[in-house]
Amino acid sequence: MTRAQFEERFFGVARWVVIVLLALITLVPFYYMLLLSVKPIDALLLDPGSMWVSAKDFTLATYENVLRPTSDGGQGFLRLLRNSALVSLGTVVLTLAAAVPGAYAISRLRFFGGRQVSALFLAVYLFPATLLAVPLFVMFARAGLSGSLVGLAVVYIAQTVPVSIYMLKNYFVTIPASVEEAAALDGASRLQTVRKVVLPLALPSLMATGLYIFMIAWNEFLFALLFLAASPGKWTVSLGLQQLSNGIEVPKTVLMAGSVVLTIPVVLLFYAAERLLTEGLTSGADKG
Repeated sequence: MTRAQFEERFFGVARWVVIVLLALITLVPFYYMLLLSVKPIDALLLDPGSMWVSAKDFTLATYENVLRPTSDGGQGFLRLLRNSALVSLGTVVLTLAAAVPGAYAISRLRFFGGRQVSALFLAVYLFPATLLAVPLFVMFARAGLSGSLVGLAVVYIAQTVPVSIYMLKNYFVTIPASVEEAAALDGASRLQTVRKVVLPLALPSLMATGLYIFMIAWNEFLFALLFLAASPGKWTVSLGLQQLSNGIEVPKTVLMAGSVVLTIPVVLLFYAAERLLTEGLTSGADKG
């Protein structure tokens, strides 16, 4: 066996070993969380290490408890899911509306300091969120946006626009300029070219960026706690889950059901957009 054949076989086996290991690290905790969410608390206390649930122990009462309104003795997660969806979807739409023109300008227009703009956008992330939390809270409180979903969405937009511009810019530079020149020769304006030519070609990158923004807004906790702590009716699902984890009287099976409810929307979105997401994340990787 030659060295090349040995390396090919070795790395072929090692690749699958790594894939299986990473899959186990990712899926086993989620499986155990899902398992606990369909167990009654009595069965969990009797055998907490069990990796399966019997038919007689299987129950969906934990999900009923999580989704039932608080007025009926539940945890009211349907309202929390609605609040999180409104904030997350609003953040995605408004962030993309701001990031697309900015990314296009950086990738196509020539202006003084254009090369340094991308670095300045990413420099925003050098500042920890805890450093910005108090000034933002004071500023939004004076503007009357504290305790509102609109104010929280604005904070998320300010956080996600810089990285969204950076991600989209890397895709826009891979679109041949000749395509836009052909559209200009046909009489299209710059705005028409972006809307009818650039954006359809950039759909994979838009999908990847939009999903990334959605996950940030859906899972964010610090600013949601800071802005909405005094308004329980406007809490997002991350705040509701934290409340469950701090509740001594709440069974851990109900906490796991709440965790599944928090996770499932993002997982479904990821798999629904898997092809476009993969194309968007790998776009421009071969460009120098």
